[in-house]
Amino acid sequence: MPLSDADRARLAERRRRLAGMMGDGGVLLLAAAPERLRSGDVHFPFRQDSDFAHLTGFDEPEAVAVIAPADARPYALFVRPRDAERARWEGPRSGVEGAMADYGAAIAHPIDELETHLPAWLGRAEQVWLPLMRDDPLPRRLWDIVRRAHAGRARSGYGPTAFHDSGDLVHELRLRKDPWEIERIREAIAITATAHREAMSTVRPGETEWQIEARIDFAFRRAGAVGPAYPSIVASGPHACVLHHTPRDRTLAADELVLIDAGAERDGYCADITRTFPSGRRFTPAQRDLYEAVLAAQLAAIAVVRPGATLEEVHAKAIRVLTEALLHLGLLAGDVDALVASEAYSRFYMHRTSHWLGRDVHDVGAYKLGDTPRALEAGMVFTVEPGCYIAPEEDSVPAAFRGLGVRIEDDVLVTPSGCEVLSAAIPKHVEEIEGLRAAAAPSSRGA
Repeated sequence: MPLSDADRARLAERRRRLAGMMGDGGVLLLAAAPERLRSGDVHFPFRQDSDFAHLTGFDEPEAVAVIAPADARPYALFVRPRDAERARWEGPRSGVEGAMADYGAAIAHPIDELETHLPAWLGRAEQVWLPLMRDDPLPRRLWDIVRRAHAGRARSGYGPTAFHDSGDLVHELRLRKDPWEIERIREAIAITATAHREAMSTVRPGETEWQIEARIDFAFRRAGAVGPAYPSIVASGPHACVLHHTPRDRTLAADELVLIDAGAERDGYCADITRTFPSGRRFTPAQRDLYEAVLAAQLAAIAVVRPGATLEEVHAKAIRVLTEALLHLGLLAGDVDALVASEAYSRFYMHRTSHWLGRDVHDVGAYKLGDTPRALEAGMVFTVEPGCYIAPEEDSVPAAFRGLGVRIEDDVLVTPSGCEVLSAAIPKHVEEIEGLRAAAAPSSRGA
């Protein structure tokens, strides 16, 4: 779909900011995502490479972007040419004409001419940025062309001498979200919130996990999302103790916990939210105690978030509060400081508290600068998601806690004065959850 004038201006501004990071003596090369076979001649749905999408808005495979700030053609695209026969089967392509008219390229060439025309940019560039972590065919073609340009330097005196990962620049650009991006994330979260609330108010014992997953994913598509940003996790009973539970084949029983980790993707941006609630109308005492422990850890961790704080501090606060709660519940024994130092909590809480969020669910951006944790800045978005998972075979704890898994995850935006919980519309306090659960069918615990 052709870009609007506003979209073209927004993408041009991103490329301008990237050019300021590059300086005048370099060229940045990006490759579109490949099409991937599912089976036979059937492909998975195409999703554009996030870095490529962020700077071009071009949503077709087999494309290369060239960004060369000092060149007379500072932005070029290599794309598939238009093909009337393929259009009957797959739909129309933008072609070189559309790459310039609709996507703002100063010049465009057919992708089959990459080896012919790309060396003209490389011959005038001493530094080249390109994707180092991809090994699919198109990045390999780029590397072959770059190596040949470098090899020719000995005779010509021109060509690249330094090579960098394109992510070193693009990921820094993507880490700080602009207002337009934040609005897209809000939209993805709003869609996700509706799906979570519906699940929380309708799930009943006797349903299977896959039935619940189907309703969640339908709610995403119904509201205009492309679908789930990652395979939705619906884990009931002991399945909630498996962090990325995937079979989704269990039937919900009465009086157990249901953990749903699900987020929608909308306009290339993701939500990532987890809620845990009882299959019946109310939490059992042990379920409530463990849930309140995780919630206290999450609320304390969110309270740390502000410009200048670090995700290490967020994680440390969650660990401290959760360890204190586990000690109070008799799930750990000893001194709090010693338990934290020895990581005794890791039997029950074995993952980090936060990750970046944006175009990717686990979004890009360094967590440390050298050995120093990165200071948070306004515009950064990430999750806060402590959990506690007590395996069914954990015989060192009271029987009422065995097989309970709880995770509470929200998406948080750093603001100039603190933070905003973008997913706050989804209930997570016990009274709110039990109020929604009252609409569900009665469980064995009655009204």
